[in-house]
Amino acid sequence: MNAGFKYRVLFAVLLALPLTGCLFRSHRAQVLLSNAPLKTATLEQLVNIINTEASKIHTLSATVNIAASSGGSKKGKITEFKEIKGYILVRQPSTLRMIGLMPIVRNRAFDMVSDGSTFKLWIPAKNKFYVGSNDVVRPSQNPLENLRPQHIYDALLLHAIDPSHDIAVLEQANRTIQDSKTKKQVLEPVYNVDVITRAENGWYLSRKITFNRIDLMPIRQRVYDRNGYLATDATYYDFKDYSGLMFPSTIRIWRPQEEYSVTIMIEKLTINQSLNDEQFALNQPPGSQLVQLDSATPTAASNSGSSPPR
Repeated sequence: MNAGFKYRVLFAVLLALPLTGCLFRSHRAQVLLSNAPLKTATLEQLVNIINTEASKIHTLSATVNIAASSGGSKKGKITEFKEIKGYILVRQPSTLRMIGLMPIVRNRAFDMVSDGSTFKLWIPAKNKFYVGSNDVVRPSQNPLENLRPQHIYDALLLHAIDPSHDIAVLEQANRTIQDSKTKKQVLEPVYNVDVITRAENGWYLSRKITFNRIDLMPIRQRVYDRNGYLATDATYYDFKDYSGLMFPSTIRIWRPQEEYSVTIMIEKLTINQSLNDEQFALNQPPGSQLVQLDSATPTAASNSGSSPPR
């Protein structure tokens, strides 16, 4: 029996196998897709939404509730902290102050401020005053000690896309949601605007902004570091009208590298109220311990410092 005849016999057997119904069966692929009415937009329109909304906010003053947790797969456990009340002040282009209050007694649990490059943090219960750069130079074993005001600032606002150093790319994607009627998990199409930014050592993916296609509202923003790792994952919920500006009333911020999350729930929000320099001034209290986060050892504070601003 020659080789050609053998191959013809084998080919005939393979063709006959599906006809026997013994080795193969087929079934319908069940892909659950959302049937919600969707809007369409071009990349230019989505970039215009981002830049228009960014230009509307010059200052922000909010009364908030703050919930935090730390831990995840690296730690092997998750610790949830009690929700506290607080205040957030933002002034463009890069200044933020965030104050947290202790439950019931309403004393300050923490007070932190950032000018965009450096930050200060006062924790009265520890009598420690932290200073350092907005980048985590010396990571702490306590994830929440790696919190920086700039992380909050970058998550709160959608910053404009600047064509002088940014390139925007449109990406079609899906997200998994629960159908409100069937309560089943379904896929819903979304738009992603990928922002590629030019840095000193080349271009990198800096942000990925996700738009809900039902109302074309931004529902998620992922911020990446220059090595391509996800640094901040912010999700936006329940947009409300604040003096003519749609703004999320709940913002969840997840920092996967440090494994901590902060959820901000807005009670009251004022847009474009005049804020002065004194409202962002935070001085080291007398007798407190100064902790330089960018150095190896803390240093003690002198008694000549002034009290923190009210």
